[in-house]
Amino acid sequence: MTKTNSSIFCFAIIFMLILQIRIQLSDESEFFVDRSKAGLTHVPKDVSPKTTILDISQNYISELRTSDILSLSKLRILIISHNRIQYLDISVFKFNPELEYLDLSHNKLGKISCHPTVNLKHLDLSFNAFDALPICEEFGNMSQLEFLGLSATQLQKSSVLPIAHLHISKVLLVLGDPYGEKEDSESLQDLNTESLHIVFPTGKEFHFILDVSISTAVNLELSNIKCVLDDNGCSYFLNVLSKLQKNPRLSSLTLNNIETAWDSFIMILQLVWHASIEYFSIKNVKLQGYLGVRDFDYSNTSLKALSIQQVVSDVFSFPQSSIYKIFSNMNIQNFTVSGTHMVHMLCPSQTSPFLYLDFSNNLLTDTLFRDCGKLTQLETLNLKMNQLKELANIVHMTKEMKSLQQLDISQNFLRYDENEGNCSWTRSLLSLNMSSNILTDSVFRCLPPRVKVLDLHNNRIRSIPKQIMKLESLQELNLAFNSLTDLPGCGTFSSLSILIIDYNSISKPSADFFQSCQNIRSIKAGNNPFQCTCELREFIQSIGQVSSDMVEGWPDSYKCDYPESYKGTQLKDFHVSQLSCNTALLIVTIVVPVLVLAVTVTILCIYLDLPWYLRMVCQWTQTRRRARNVPLEELQRTLQFHAFISYSGHDSTWVKNELLPNLEKEDIRICLHERNFVAGKSIVENIINCIEKSYKSIFVLSPNFVQSEWCHYELYFAHHNLFHETCDNLILILLEPIPRYSIPSSYHKLRTLMALRTYLEWPKEKSKHGLFWANLRAAINIKLMGQSK
Repeated sequence: MTKTNSSIFCFAIIFMLILQIRIQLSDESEFFVDRSKAGLTHVPKDVSPKTTILDISQNYISELRTSDILSLSKLRILIISHNRIQYLDISVFKFNPELEYLDLSHNKLGKISCHPTVNLKHLDLSFNAFDALPICEEFGNMSQLEFLGLSATQLQKSSVLPIAHLHISKVLLVLGDPYGEKEDSESLQDLNTESLHIVFPTGKEFHFILDVSISTAVNLELSNIKCVLDDNGCSYFLNVLSKLQKNPRLSSLTLNNIETAWDSFIMILQLVWHASIEYFSIKNVKLQGYLGVRDFDYSNTSLKALSIQQVVSDVFSFPQSSIYKIFSNMNIQNFTVSGTHMVHMLCPSQTSPFLYLDFSNNLLTDTLFRDCGKLTQLETLNLKMNQLKELANIVHMTKEMKSLQQLDISQNFLRYDENEGNCSWTRSLLSLNMSSNILTDSVFRCLPPRVKVLDLHNNRIRSIPKQIMKLESLQELNLAFNSLTDLPGCGTFSSLSILIIDYNSISKPSADFFQSCQNIRSIKAGNNPFQCTCELREFIQSIGQVSSDMVEGWPDSYKCDYPESYKGTQLKDFHVSQLSCNTALLIVTIVVPVLVLAVTVTILCIYLDLPWYLRMVCQWTQTRRRARNVPLEELQRTLQFHAFISYSGHDSTWVKNELLPNLEKEDIRICLHERNFVAGKSIVENIINCIEKSYKSIFVLSPNFVQSEWCHYELYFAHHNLFHETCDNLILILLEPIPRYSIPSSYHKLRTLMALRTYLEWPKEKSKHGLFWANLRAAINIKLMGQSK
C-alpha cells in the first residue's frame, strides 16, 4: 500500500473524529473558535476567554506553552493536530480544569513530560514520532477516558500497565517504522478496550508476530497489511489472524488497505470463516497473481455479514468463475461486494440464505441472476452504479425472488419499451429505487403493484400517463429532476403521503392538487419555473390553507421565473386581484354599469327630453359664468323692462290687441321678442338677456303655448332667473284652459308650476277685464331707473 493511500486514510480518521465531536458539541452554549489552516506559527493571543472549543489544526505551531492557553479556563476541546510540535509538557493544561478533548495527532512529538493531568475523555497522540508508547503513570487517573490514540516504533508489555485497569471504549495504535525489530508479541495483552484499531507501518511486508487477540476487544481493525512477497503464502499474517480464536468476544473484524495475492485472499476468508467473528469487512484491497482452483469449506461459521469494498486487481485475465462460485454459495445472510469491477455473479447452486445483497458500483449487466430461483429468501438487493440497460430483464430477474422487498437499481442506463411484453414484478416488492436512469413516461406502465416507496428522480419523465394501473399502496414518490409540467393527481396514487417533485418544468401547478391528494403529509415542489400569472393564484391560495410544515422548502424554494418583472419573487409575495384574473367577472363589472348607464340615458332621452335640458343647462351655465363677473348693483341697474312676455305665435293677436294696450298705457315697459331681440345674437342668448333685463316674466298659457318649443325654453330660463333667485318673478296667465293630458311629458316643469303656483285666468266676461288688468299691473309695478315718477 502506498504512502499516499495511508496518509489519506489517516487523515480521514482524524477528520471524522473532529466532525463527530463538532456535531456532538453543537449546543448554543459552546463558544467555537476556528483558526485552522491559518498559517499560524504560535497559539493566537486574541482568543476570547469564553472559548470552549479551539481548533488550531493544520498550522505551523512548534511549541505549546502554559501562557498560550492560561486565560482559557473554560476550554473543553483543543484540536492542535497537523502541526510541528516536538515536545509537550502536560503541565501546560493545569489551568484548564474543564479540558476533556485533546487532539495532538500528526505532529512530531518524540517525548512528553508527564504531570497530574485533567480528567480527559479523548486523548489522541497518534501519528507522532514516539519510540515507546507515550503512556505516563498519571494516565491511570483518567477514569473517564473513552478514546486513546497512541503511536510507537516499539512495544513493551510493561508500557500498557499504567492504564490496564481503565475501560477504554476505543484505542488507536499507530506503529511507526522501524517497528518489528524488537517486537514483544504479548505487549498488548493487558490492554482493556472494546475497540482496537492498529495501523501497521506503510509499505512494509507483514512479518510481525504481534498478538492482537485482546481478550476484551469486541471490534478489531487492522490497517496497512502487505503480504505479497511471502513464500509461505502470507503465513505471518494468517498466524496473527489464527490467534483471534482466543477471544470469543470478538465479533467484528475490519481489514483496511490490504495488499495480497488472490490465493492468500481466499485463505484469509477461509480462516475468518471458521472464527467466532460475525461481521467481517475488507476495504481498499489490491490483489495480485492468479487464483488457483480450490474448494471452500462453508461449514461451522459464525459469520453473518461479509463486506468486500474497493478492490483493484492487476490481473486482467483469470478464471473468474471460481471466485463467483465461492461468493454465490456462501451460507451467510448479508453479503456486500462493492467497487470491485465485478462483471457477473453466478446463481447459487442451492437455495441461498442471503437476506441482503449489495453489488453496487460494479460492472454487472442484465444477465445477472437470469432464471435464478435460488434467492427466494432475499429481501434487499442493491445493484446501483452498474451496467444495467433493459428494465424488462430486471423485472424478469426479480420474478423468482418471492421475498424481495427492497430493490435499488439507480445510476444505471435503464430504459423501458412497453412493447417488450409482459411486465410481472415480484409481488413482494415494496421499495424500488430507479433514479438516475434514462426512463421515460412509459415506466409507469411497468411498476410493482404493491410498491410503497418509489424513487424515479433524475430520469426523462415528461408526464404521467392517465391509463396506468392504480398503485393503491404507494406512499412515497420521488420525481425530482425530471421534465414534468404539472403536479400529478392522486386518482392513481390514493395512499400517497410524500411527494418530491422539485427541479422539474412545472410552471402552472394544478390548484386542486391538495383536494385530490387528501393523504399528503409532505410535498417538495420548489425550484420549478413558476409563471406568476393568474393561473398560479389559486395554487398559492391552496398552499396557504395547509400546514406550513407540509410544504417543504416553503417559501424560499418557491420563486417566480416569469414574467421578468416578477422573476426571483417568492410566491408568497406574489399578489393579483380576483377581478383581474376572472374574465367573466371583469366583463360583468365593465359591461353591466355601461348597460345600466345606456338604459338610463335612453330613458332620459325618450321620456324626459334630456337633450333639450342639456342644451338649456349649457346656455344657462355660460350665462351664469358671465354674470358672476358683474357686481350686483350693476345688475340691478340693468333692469329696463317691467315684464318680458312669452307667448305662442298663435296667441299674438290677443297679446297685441289686449295685453300691450292695457299695460303700456300705464307707462309700463314691455319686452317682446319681435321688437327687442338684438340682431346677431342667438335666440337663446336673446331670451336670456330679455329675461335678465325684465322685472317679471309673463307667460301666456294656452294649448298653443305647450306646443311651442321656444316657449318652453323661455319658461325654463325664467324659472332659473339668475338675478331674481329670491323673488317670485314668474306670472302665469291662463288664456285658454289646458288639459293636463295635452302637456307633453317632457314639459314636467310646466306641470309643476301649474300645480304649485297661482295663475291669472283670462276672464271671458268683459266686466271682469278691468280687475284682471289691475291685478296684472300691480304685480309688475316697479320704478325703473330713468323712469319719471
